[in-house]
Amino acid sequence: MRATRKMSRRALLSQAAAAVAVVALAATGCGKSSTEASTKPSKDGAYSGKGIGLAYDVGGKGDQSFNDAAYSGFQKAEDEFKMGGRDVEPQDNESDADKTQRLETLAKAGYNPVIGVGFAYAGAVKDAAVKYPKVTFGIIDDNQTTAKNVADMVFHEEQSSYLAGVAAAKATKKNHIGFVGGVDVPLIHKFEAGFAQGAKSVNPNIKIESQYLTQTAQEGGFSSPDKGENAADGEIDAGADVLYAAAGLSGQGVIKAAAEHKIWAIGVDSDQYNQAPLAKYKDYILGSALKNVGGAVYDLAKSVHDGKPLSGEVRGDLKTGAVGFADSNPKYKAMTDVVAAVDKAKQDIIDGKVTVATK
Repeated sequence: MRATRKMSRRALLSQAAAAVAVVALAATGCGKSSTEASTKPSKDGAYSGKGIGLAYDVGGKGDQSFNDAAYSGFQKAEDEFKMGGRDVEPQDNESDADKTQRLETLAKAGYNPVIGVGFAYAGAVKDAAVKYPKVTFGIIDDNQTTAKNVADMVFHEEQSSYLAGVAAAKATKKNHIGFVGGVDVPLIHKFEAGFAQGAKSVNPNIKIESQYLTQTAQEGGFSSPDKGENAADGEIDAGADVLYAAAGLSGQGVIKAAAEHKIWAIGVDSDQYNQAPLAKYKDYILGSALKNVGGAVYDLAKSVHDGKPLSGEVRGDLKTGAVGFADSNPKYKAMTDVVAAVDKAKQDIIDGKVTVATK
């Protein structure tokens, strides 16, 4: 039976083991490794794996958004359970076979769980799970894998995006806002749909600019701040004075453009107001539509560590706190009408008074 569950809220390797792992990954073209650590057994001795194997999506660690959210969960699990881990960067223009090989190499080396960060790992997780049935695999943002040793970790992104839309519509001075999507795919359509619905709940006549940076991830839609900046400049020139980006690393360019034009930006996935590399722009980050990717990584690691691995669909929403809207900016907190509208919208969704569209 496939279990389901809602989301809740590095001792070094020996030099020899590290060398073996690095050589193995390099030989199989699995990209760069950014972190390694050895395993310490759990107190009851039940956990015998090498730790968490985490494979990043395009943009890699340092995007201040999606991948960094995953890394935060990786770090928390390592620190709390002393279970070790290895996180691996993607390659430029890599194939699906490269992703599969990366996950299989981690599984073969003894890492458990092995997690693919992003829907692009769907095929790779499916293939690797069959080959390594005793390893628990996880995938973020895809729920098409039905193997018993796979946890499909997905979210109601449209709900947090709805809150972003409400905030944008309440904060705009021109009744004109904008959305920048990284790649034109169904997942990002959910962000746009929620954002538009939330904004129109405040003002049905609000004007919304919308642009997708690329048709495929391989073209850099999630990894090109310059593309994000150019798109933002265009929407600002068209009259938008609040911009929401669901574009991974490319979103940094949107935030930069917004700050340079002294208008509001809304971040995504992580609380981008609190990301150090974005500090120079933070006064213009109204808030962020949160997605607790880190919590998903942590929860899966904990389940494996405890000997009760999650499997099946594990979906997070506003009610469980797995999505939300960050209010770290003191300027946002001072905008009492905006805060009140967002809080009310959140409760209405939780109470079932509002159902947010995904298209």
